[in-house]
Amino acid sequence: MVGIGPGARDGMSQKALDALKNSDTIVGYKLYIDLIADIVKDKEVIASAMRKEIERVALAIQEAQLGKIVSIISSGDPGVYGMAGLALELAYKENLDLPIEIIPGIPAANAAAAVLGAPLMHDYAVISLSDLLTPWEIIEKRVKYAAEADFVIVLYNPMSSQRDWQLAKASEIILRHKSPNTPVGIVKDVSREDESVILTTLDKMTTYPIGMTTIIIIGNSTTFIYRNYMVTRRGYHT
Repeated sequence: MVGIGPGARDGMSQKALDALKNSDTIVGYKLYIDLIADIVKDKEVIASAMRKEIERVALAIQEAQLGKIVSIISSGDPGVYGMAGLALELAYKENLDLPIEIIPGIPAANAAAAVLGAPLMHDYAVISLSDLLTPWEIIEKRVKYAAEADFVIVLYNPMSSQRDWQLAKASEIILRHKSPNTPVGIVKDVSREDESVILTTLDKMTTYPIGMTTIIIIGNSTTFIYRNYMVTRRGYHT
């Protein structure tokens, strides 16, 4: 399992680069394969569309059982909404004796936080708004409890062409527990060519263009804006 980070080549670790170069076969979602096309151009590549994760991992396992060195790539970190868990689940289900290594990458949440300044300086909760694999009732509870507890909240997968109401509902829930003036950072395509950064407030969050590749960071009661930085207080007495 190789984490390629959110997109930029200089955001990949040397260990990840070495793993890709030393692999016989690269397996991944086509969009992420395209991000590293120049690195893996001489490799056997197995790419597929979204929602084909089980098939991708099964094919990777088959290749590994043939004695090949296989890298399953994930954007960000393979253990953060990535492929590491699924690969280990399938290996466990089949009781396979395969050596599996998890090579970390920079999660999109951390890359977005760095672009925004220092919004994750205190306790935070990371929640995906995609209800493709998780029932909305569970997501709704997590959003509610995170807002009640005054966590900084990081939202993954906030919207897509087929999921256009979840963010508005999450915003409604959060506004019951956080001030409308709570700072919010919206980062699209972090570290990629089309990266965009917006600083706004919770009550205006849903008025901006937001999609699947957007990370939203909602501050807590101590978060403030300083020039173009979003900062959450750690608690130091300055």
